[in-house]
Amino acid sequence: MSTPELSNQMTPSMEDFTAMLDETLAADVAYEGNVVRGRIVSIEKDLAVIDVGLKMEGRVPLKEFSVAGKDPDLNVGDEVEVYLERIENAAGEAVLSRDKARREESWVRLEKQFEAGEKVTGIIFSKVKGGFTVDLDGAVAFLPGSQVDIRPVRDIGPLMHQEQPFQILKMDRRRGNIVVSRRSVLEETRAEQRADIVARLAEGQVMDGVVKNITDYGAFIDLGGIDGLLHVTDMAWRRVNHPSEIVNVGDTVKVQIVRINPDTQRISLGMKQLQDDPWQSIDAKYPLGAKFEGTVTNIADYGAFVELEPGVEGLIHVSEMSWTKKNVHPGKIVSTSQTVEVQVLEVDSQKRRISLGLKQTQDNPWEAFLTAHPKGTEVEGPIRNITEFGLFIGLDNGVDGMVHLSDLDWNRTGDDAIKDFTKGENVRAVVLDVDPSKERISLGIKQIGNDPMEAIGGFKRGDPVTCEVVAVQENGIEVKIADSEFTTFIKRSDLSRDRSEQRPERFNVGDKVDASITSLDKASRRVGVSVKALEIAEEKQAVEQYGSSDSGASLGDILGAAIKKRVDGSDE
Repeated sequence: MSTPELSNQMTPSMEDFTAMLDETLAADVAYEGNVVRGRIVSIEKDLAVIDVGLKMEGRVPLKEFSVAGKDPDLNVGDEVEVYLERIENAAGEAVLSRDKARREESWVRLEKQFEAGEKVTGIIFSKVKGGFTVDLDGAVAFLPGSQVDIRPVRDIGPLMHQEQPFQILKMDRRRGNIVVSRRSVLEETRAEQRADIVARLAEGQVMDGVVKNITDYGAFIDLGGIDGLLHVTDMAWRRVNHPSEIVNVGDTVKVQIVRINPDTQRISLGMKQLQDDPWQSIDAKYPLGAKFEGTVTNIADYGAFVELEPGVEGLIHVSEMSWTKKNVHPGKIVSTSQTVEVQVLEVDSQKRRISLGLKQTQDNPWEAFLTAHPKGTEVEGPIRNITEFGLFIGLDNGVDGMVHLSDLDWNRTGDDAIKDFTKGENVRAVVLDVDPSKERISLGIKQIGNDPMEAIGGFKRGDPVTCEVVAVQENGIEVKIADSEFTTFIKRSDLSRDRSEQRPERFNVGDKVDASITSLDKASRRVGVSVKALEIAEEKQAVEQYGSSDSGASLGDILGAAIKKRVDGSDE
């Protein structure tokens, strides 16, 4: 029989038992918030009873073991991993979760794959605002709508609930956010396939393709996994305004690979390269000066394009469209689809350009005018314009003639004479010169009347003339010479030999005045006359005539006789 002391030594105290219990409970508590391994001990309806080594088992809904909508494949005795939320609930059972366990497992795995840049596998299972949700084996990720495919997807149905690869773009474990992309996976795969296909292609290769898309500048052709651009300028040798004139979406076309860019893997295609180049031997087909008919295909501000044959166009520059219609838009002379006759002006086979002329197929109106109106012919027409250097008069066939200021009046300056004319007024003129090459016609209005200079053409320096006063001025008088229309000016100092008689006011308009011609320059149309010079000449003549006689007459008598003779023509 044991003694009390021995009994105290063998039996643990209440304090020791409490400490041991606390230690056990602390160890259990340490499991909370972690993934633990358990064994399925039974399956009750839609629940799996799992023993994780605690006092009581826990229950987990079977649906938490399903993946992508598939029924779970579970049996009693299977070992599974679950998340221990709490050791004991109000019912005394452990609180377990398979969803949270899978999420924890997935996050650990996904973080490693994200850091390594690896692709992950997931299933699109629902649609949300701005995109879709993806199950990454327990972790839920967001798939933006722009990252579903390379091109916009109208129907997402075929992609739902299908296991497929994704690329993780962003992860934030603290917020529980994962953003994935299906597009980047497709682009990478497509790039690999594209590189494969491009490696098998070569410039100059001819192959069939299907028109996939049409734009304003060309058409994209599917060459079997890779697209090439058929530019509008490479569709035909002729002008193509829009690709739809040549191809339609879905058409199968034969094309030639014109160029491959190894850096961008872009492929340029051509259709016209499979046809004969109409520009070959173009110089022989369209010699300079030859005339052809063509169709106006396009009109621009600077001219009109004319198709001479399919693939060969020439330009009629605006300056070569009309002889007389200057600064007029080409659309007012020709219209699209109009058939016109043109003349070849220049051919540049290297630049594939032909310059054409439209006006050259019509009569030159200046040549026609010269034929109908040779120099010296009188013409009549309205004044179209008045400028600082003359008048422009409208003539036959739409041409204009110019009257220079110097050809307006024989006696007055051009600046004075031009004031007598108004725009629209009909005037007569004489053809002075026609230069068809420079498209110029010179006219003269003053030439309608006789040149007043001709009336005094027989005079010479020193000849006496009778003048008529037409104007009296302070410094002299303006006179008309010898019943002509030619006028000149007698200065005050030339009005008389006698200084007291050098007064313009003693003359009246209409008075007849005898004077002597002191200068005559037909080239400059200048004639100088002087009363004083005539008086001196008469005095000298009288002295010579009477001074040599033996009559004994005085100088006064001689001068008096000379003056009387000039006044009344008497010989006494």
